Amino acid sequence: MDAVVAAIPEGEKPTLLLQSCCGPCSSYVLEALTPHFQVTVLYYNPNIQPKAEYDLRLENQRRIIAQLPTPTEVKILECDYDGEAYDTAVKGLEKEPEGGARCTVCFRLRLEQTAKLAKEQGFDWFCTTLTVSPHKDAERLNKIGAALGERYGVPFLPSDFKKREGYKRSIELSKQYGLYRQEYCGCLYSKTKEG
Repeated sequence: MDAVVAAIPEGEKPTLLLQSCCGPCSSYVLEALTPHFQVTVLYYNPNIQPKAEYDLRLENQRRIIAQLPTPTEVKILECDYDGEAYDTAVKGLEKEPEGGARCTVCFRLRLEQTAKLAKEQGFDWFCTTLTVSPHKDAERLNKIGAALGERYGVPFLPSDFKKREGYKRSIELSKQYGLYRQEYCGCLYSKTKEG
């Protein structure tokens, strides 16, 4: 990511579609990206169950976008809840351990939708907040993103936002802005395992 940012001509701010799982994770990521990119947050998370949890996380996503001071306005693109897409994608992987094959399918599902929309709407880059979590494999996410970027013709911004104390900063910002911090990744399978 540093190399990409360093190569941006002075005075330019490319557009970036940022898939975000929740307000807390996006807090630090927005702080890190908005000095360099015009960011639109994509809230596409069919894995989040039940719908009440999805709505609560969306509400907190909206709050941090509205309250966090950024050099340029951050927009949000909200997708309708589509839990069925997630259930279909992970069928047969329900008993996989957390962090296993089910999660890979989930990452691909969300990043593919992000790449499609980035292409359709003419974004220069796309990225995800998921690498801020110490529970998420940045290398796996970056490989999936890079492959989808090639397929859709929009470059994926590689990242590992947990580095440089990004995760710690996201916790600080969540406390500062009074954000709801969930106790499980999103799907009901992770809730069973984690909480």
